[in-house]
Amino acid sequence: MKVIFQKDVKGKGKKGEVKNVSDGYARNYLLKNNVAVEATPGNLKGLEAKQNKEKGLEQAEVDEAEKLKEKLANMQVELTAKSGDHGNLFGSITSKQIAEELKKKHNIKMDKRKIELDAPIRSLGVTNVPVKLHQEVTGIIKVHVTEV
Repeated sequence: MKVIFQKDVKGKGKKGEVKNVSDGYARNYLLKNNVAVEATPGNLKGLEAKQNKEKGLEQAEVDEAEKLKEKLANMQVELTAKSGDHGNLFGSITSKQIAEELKKKHNIKMDKRKIELDAPIRSLGVTNVPVKLHQEVTGIIKVHVTEV
């Protein structure tokens, strides 16, 4: 019997997959526990429509991330910190501070975990900081650190 899996079943199939399983297994376990539905033409069309909708939503997310990437490329985040001789900071600039400044000055809400600083910024000047906007889209923020 052909079934469409509604949930992941270890060793049998993943959610959204259409597979052929034995009739007894389908009737007694999969259908009874709402883990799968029978693969009728109507259910198959519903599955296809659902997958198309998900693809559309995914594409919309990528497009939105691309717009944000271009917006971030044209702006600069200004931060101030105390510094010593030769432009070295007392302390450092972290991804949390960058995210807060983005929210305060540019009204862009960004999760600090998406700002990919290898190490905190410890010197004056402009630093290009990569930002993970989506799995496929990475942008760059220019962070300008000046002395107080």
